[in-house]
Amino acid sequence: MEVVRNIQIKLDVPEDAHSVLDATFEQFQQAAQHVADVGWSDDPTEIEDIKNTLHDQTYTEVREQTSLQASLVQSARNLAADALGNCKDRILDDGKKASKPEFRGSVVVYNGRTITYHDDHVTLATVGDRVTAEFVTPEDDAGTPFAEYWTDDWERKEATLHKRDGAYYLHVAVEKQVEPADSSDDSTENGVVLGVDLNVDGYLAVTSTGAFLGNADYLNHRRDEYERRRGNLQQTGTRSAHLTIKSIGSRFARWSADYLHRVSKAIVQEAVENDCTAIAFENLKHTRERISNASKFQQWAFRELQRHVEYKAEEYGIDVDDVAPAYTSQRCSHGECGFTHEDNRDGDEFECLKCGKELHADYNAARNIGWRLVQHWLKSGAGRATSQLALKSGTLNANGTFTPTELLG
Repeated sequence: MEVVRNIQIKLDVPEDAHSVLDATFEQFQQAAQHVADVGWSDDPTEIEDIKNTLHDQTYTEVREQTSLQASLVQSARNLAADALGNCKDRILDDGKKASKPEFRGSVVVYNGRTITYHDDHVTLATVGDRVTAEFVTPEDDAGTPFAEYWTDDWERKEATLHKRDGAYYLHVAVEKQVEPADSSDDSTENGVVLGVDLNVDGYLAVTSTGAFLGNADYLNHRRDEYERRRGNLQQTGTRSAHLTIKSIGSRFARWSADYLHRVSKAIVQEAVENDCTAIAFENLKHTRERISNASKFQQWAFRELQRHVEYKAEEYGIDVDDVAPAYTSQRCSHGECGFTHEDNRDGDEFECLKCGKELHADYNAARNIGWRLVQHWLKSGAGRATSQLALKSGTLNANGTFTPTELLG
């Protein structure tokens, strides 16, 4: 099974190569826009997004109008074809509006014929001679996607070159072959579930195994600080203030992405250490009432965290699923109790009004989320009667049988 990740790395481009790269950006954009113009139609059924057809319609003219080599012309065509296809699907399949793709900014897509990777540098095809640029690696990359994926275990594939604020960045797709989970193994077939509860304050994520991960309050604080600085700079209104807004926005975006990466990695590691074959979240589309106090940023963070977990879990053959969120914070997760009442929870404390069990409220919710997926498997008739919920003290199977940690394995 192929697993693909994307890594951003800054390039040190010699000053005398800037002009030829800038010309390459301009002509690549021109080529992609020409293809989009040819393929577009106000009648969505007439939008042309088949690459071979667009090649026949545009290749010769683009080669005559630009200095791009053949492989870069093809990359521009593929970029435009994908954009046209997305517009067509958005209109015909989703019933939404879409306008003709407009290509702006500085982007070039490179493939195996137009980019060559070396240990400390890369060479790039341009509208002139090839350009050599050295990699600018982080001084401290511990725990970052760069340290995890920029290794010999991952093969470097297609890349896109970007220019932002005068600096050049390469976004590289890296690929690795991994063995899928062995479905013949009983534990894998029946499944062990890790439940995960996400929060707008306190701990960002809590698992059914009792791992308390991340700090939602700190994440929100950093966001508030960024918004405060941006607001003050907007009031200034100068060009310098505008450039500073872009700079601090980029820094915050990188910081928040790295923070969510670290938490998602910890969630997947918790699943691996507990031999889980699935990770369960609440379905975010149906959590509006429970997280009605969540900002758009917090909801974005939830989505991003789940997305990170999904692609990291894939590497280990672990599925990621979601369940309906109703009453997961009010239901008692202890044994066969299941008593549900809004007064069971008081802030971070959960005390069942029926059986008296006391738990951290988010830990209780995480257990319920995982248990709901286990029960879904049982009710769906998927042959998973012995599927289990991973707890910090052992596992609980779908029939309510608890197995202590010391008896597992």
